[in-house]
Amino acid sequence: MNEEYRALIEPIVNSFDYELWGLEYLTQGRYSVLKIFIESEKGVDVDDCARISKQVSSLFDVEDVISSNYTLEVSSPGMDRRLFTIEQFEKYKGAKAKLNLRSAFEGKRKFKGVLSGVENGDVVLRVGDEEFIFPFDDIDRANIVPVFN
Repeated sequence: MNEEYRALIEPIVNSFDYELWGLEYLTQGRYSVLKIFIESEKGVDVDDCARISKQVSSLFDVEDVISSNYTLEVSSPGMDRRLFTIEQFEKYKGAKAKLNLRSAFEGKRKFKGVLSGVENGDVVLRVGDEEFIFPFDDIDRANIVPVFN
């Protein structure tokens, strides 16, 4: 479903000179939320989010993409940005990150360490003195951990 939404949303986001960082569609019972994360070298402000939200909302209403009631949220990825693509993992090589896996690895599903990069489509995470290699498809969620000086 996210790919269908991406195909509709990405041209709108790009037309405003922003990058579609990622999408998240959440449902809880009768309620659903579509979160759109946009990025730009020049930054993202509330007005940018409002313009894109208005365009996406209009398109989704006309195309009846989501037939039930839903909430649309548009924002920047923020400092603790979620990583959605393998390219984003590579871009943030050297950054601190936390990963949640779909299933346990060595008895754990949550890992926190430094992104060492990407090898053959797998994400390499250094935790202390150990390096772990996780297949990209086994990662349920990953976020950058902001470091403040």
